[in-house]
Amino acid sequence: MPPAIMKLCFGISYPLVRSIAGLQRAALVAFGQEFARWQSRGQIALSAWSPLRWTEKVKLLEQRMSVLADEDVFYLRQGEAALNEALNIVESKDGWKLEMAEKNGDVIYSKVLTGNRKVFRLEAELNASPQDLQDILFFRIEEMHEWNPSIRRVKVLKHVSRNTVVTHEVSAETAGNLIGQRDFLSVRHSSKIGSRVYLGGAATWLESLPPQPGFVRAEDGPTCIVLEPLQDRPDCSRFIWLVNMDVKGWLPQSLLNKALPRVQEDFTKHLRRRLEAKDPENNRC
Repeated sequence: MPPAIMKLCFGISYPLVRSIAGLQRAALVAFGQEFARWQSRGQIALSAWSPLRWTEKVKLLEQRMSVLADEDVFYLRQGEAALNEALNIVESKDGWKLEMAEKNGDVIYSKVLTGNRKVFRLEAELNASPQDLQDILFFRIEEMHEWNPSIRRVKVLKHVSRNTVVTHEVSAETAGNLIGQRDFLSVRHSSKIGSRVYLGGAATWLESLPPQPGFVRAEDGPTCIVLEPLQDRPDCSRFIWLVNMDVKGWLPQSLLNKALPRVQEDFTKHLRRRLEAKDPENNRC
């Protein structure tokens, strides 16, 4: 194969080599051996393709890909761990107390964890299947500001896998917001077991996005949402949402304990409106 064509093939295959970690070393070594043969036959100038320079490039590329792979594994494991830990909290039987019960059937419970942090669990029924809600709340999360006025924007910064992402969320400046404007850097993970869908998340760190001037960097998690079809109405869902949040800043805990359940109820109200807008005749739940 002529050197020019080989270079072109390498350029085309480079993204694929990056994405298939198990092939990267073999592919790079094979290219290196081929370049060495061309060089020995005088087909490539020594200054352009010396074995030493090629070996150094291979090592640097492998090191870079290794770091990227390790980073992806870190976020994946963090997302899975956050979901598992949050589910342990949601599924625990002891310590839950009723905070509020709405006329539409929504209820919110609270529980005090070790360290005196209070978490809140909302339970509601929604007019959508678990898969539809997963699409809205996870796969199309960047659209959340379009239907939830408490969110200014959500940006996916890193696609770790189809079911794990790193996001940056900025809350909106709204009148009457007792907590104030915050931003969140989170790893989010989704999984499906049987007919149930699970969404989990927790605060994370990304070197390219440290805390931003003008915002208080709050921390989520571990937190989760559980979506399961109603037994007699599979196109409707039981929606369980655990809020476990450290909003940071100098806010009295008593104020936060009053504000967070209201945040949950407002979010659910906006989500219902989003579902109604999608299917105005859908009143089956």
